[in-house]
Amino acid sequence: MVFFSYELWRGSRLKIGVVGDFNRLYVSQEATNDALNHSIASSGAQIEYEWIPTAAITEQLAAITDTYRGFWIAPGVLESISGVLQIIQYARENNVPLIGTCGGFQTIMLEYAQNKLMLEEADHEEFNPDATTLVINKLTCSLLGQQGEVFIKSPSLVSGIYDHAASTVEQFRCSYGLNPEYEAAIHHSGLKIVGADAEGKPRIAELSGHRFFIGTLFVPQLSSTPEKPHCLVNAFVEQASHAQVTKTLPG
Repeated sequence: MVFFSYELWRGSRLKIGVVGDFNRLYVSQEATNDALNHSIASSGAQIEYEWIPTAAITEQLAAITDTYRGFWIAPGVLESISGVLQIIQYARENNVPLIGTCGGFQTIMLEYAQNKLMLEEADHEEFNPDATTLVINKLTCSLLGQQGEVFIKSPSLVSGIYDHAASTVEQFRCSYGLNPEYEAAIHHSGLKIVGADAEGKPRIAELSGHRFFIGTLFVPQLSSTPEKPHCLVNAFVEQASHAQVTKTLPG
């Protein structure tokens, strides 16, 4: 594992940026490293990854977007949510492969609401519980430490990645999710809900027309092993390995 620094920007190997503030004691973040290692080793891809501290993003956005060919919006506590939203917007608008898991799913939804639906006041209950437009709010029942079945809609990119399986069992570590009040608007404007629990609550989203822009409320990296890397991580690594980027920066 390597952390973001200017000296690392000019290497010859392709790079994935893991967006988040790394804490080695946080299980899902260690699992992110493990899952990437599993998929990179399995695929033989000539690609490596680095963590990007969120506070570095705003001032160094141009250099970051020059360096990385895919982004993983990782779970965990964020020092700068605005930096994370900038990376998501950049990847969404420039067809750059991106995956977001757990908190990454939540920030994908938040960025889309703010910049695509033009809900400028869209916010996240964990960060701003008194906000008037809570696109992300506390789940009625926490999924922290839970395992659950997710039903996959077909046709979809995700369905193909799961080899057209009707459902999958995944691990969750979250207490927040998409507010049902905004689900239809987000879905019908192009960020499709393609995976849901037995009650129809959103668990996977993908952006129509994008090469790879996927968010999962669950944590696929927790299910990855060296013998069986997770299919979503495999697909993300493959897309990042072949990405060619022509960029337009947000703002």
